[in-house]
Amino acid sequence: MERRRPTAIARVLLLLLPLAAACQTAPLEIPHVSTEPTIDGDLSEWRNGAYSGGWWDIERLSQTSWYDPERNRLTIHDDEKPGEIDLQARYYAAWDETYLYLGAEARDNVNDVDDPAHEDKRWYFKDCVCWFIEAPRDGRGEAFETGDNALCFLIDESRPAYGAWWRHGEPGRDYVEEPLPPGTFDYAITMDPWGRSAGDFVLEVRVRMDPIFGRSDPAWTGASEGQRLGLEIVHTDPDGGDYGGHFLVYGAGDSDDTWGEAVLVGPMPPTAARGAGSGATEAGTAP
Repeated sequence: MERRRPTAIARVLLLLLPLAAACQTAPLEIPHVSTEPTIDGDLSEWRNGAYSGGWWDIERLSQTSWYDPERNRLTIHDDEKPGEIDLQARYYAAWDETYLYLGAEARDNVNDVDDPAHEDKRWYFKDCVCWFIEAPRDGRGEAFETGDNALCFLIDESRPAYGAWWRHGEPGRDYVEEPLPPGTFDYAITMDPWGRSAGDFVLEVRVRMDPIFGRSDPAWTGASEGQRLGLEIVHTDPDGGDYGGHFLVYGAGDSDDTWGEAVLVGPMPPTAARGAGSGATEAGTAP
């Protein structure tokens, strides 16, 4: 039988197959921690055994598949010095059977928690680090419907009542906005931890998963190895400006089908730079 030569379109598809495979990213692996960390604004006891995708800045974000300049942008001021770091941050995650542990180390030139049109739910008009988490991941594209959670923490040392905020869906209700319920979380903030800038900070968080994720989605059965989540990080940085100065990491907005996939895994050996999947490349330097 005569062997047919591939058509021009087929040849192009064959050439693209290796590229498509290279663009696929593994789930972000969130390690188990065997010793419960103390929530004191110092990540040193657990960060090297946690997941981290390295340092993020606007240049690195501009090279990702989810980058959109209308969403990922910084508030630029006329008096900013050339080469000044507006925002650079590294994010961490780990878990045990009770808690999800979250952390951020950030280099920031301005701490801004003032909003002239304040509403408790307007965390996105203030300096804030917010983890968007779908638990469990269900493969359906939804925007803060059942199973979608935003765990948001203002970078405000006064810790106002709205400083730990929960946007979520639950059966029969979408976009529920309320403070995280008392007893379900703890967090600590250390400002200017490296003596470099009054805007720099370390944020350390733990969230009790069952009462949060279980209320949002009754399909949540508890944390265990192999559990898959959706994950996006939203870090807002208005610097005295209006809404819009922020990073989006691992996702492209409110719809959970744009969020990255994360998986809970067993303990990993401590390393100075934990990374996996789409977050494996370092950017910038540590303080």
